[in-house]
Amino acid sequence: MIHIKNVGIEKLGEIAQTIINESENLSIVCFYGDLGSGKTTLIKEICKQLKVEDEVKSPTFSIVNEYLTDSNDSLYHFDFYRLKSIEEAYDIGVEEYFDSGNLVFIEWPEIIHSLLPDNRVEIFISYEDNMRNYEIKTLASS
Repeated sequence: MIHIKNVGIEKLGEIAQTIINESENLSIVCFYGDLGSGKTTLIKEICKQLKVEDEVKSPTFSIVNEYLTDSNDSLYHFDFYRLKSIEEAYDIGVEEYFDSGNLVFIEWPEIIHSLLPDNRVEIFISYEDNMRNYEIKTLASS
């Protein structure tokens, strides 16, 4: 587990690189935090470092956005904030995205917790007084 405490926006690039390194062999990355904590902002920075060519924005209403990197690899960005039930996740075929082998970023994963694979990275973000705290957990079965 990695703890990074009391950092400002100027450290976002370093945080993003740490997450990229932690998720090197895992494709599912879950982002936990209150509204306005910086989940989407962090995902934008990660995508920038992964050379995503598309505009990265929150999929709050579309539920999922697909982005392409400069090497034409797909990356999926979910926002489950508006989901009312786990059945809605099944309806959009979330398991197929998880099984694709492509990177999958998930905001508000709490609603689909029972669908999440055991092997994943979890990012917990808290925000106070213009400073953020990050806890990065790598969950991998041996």
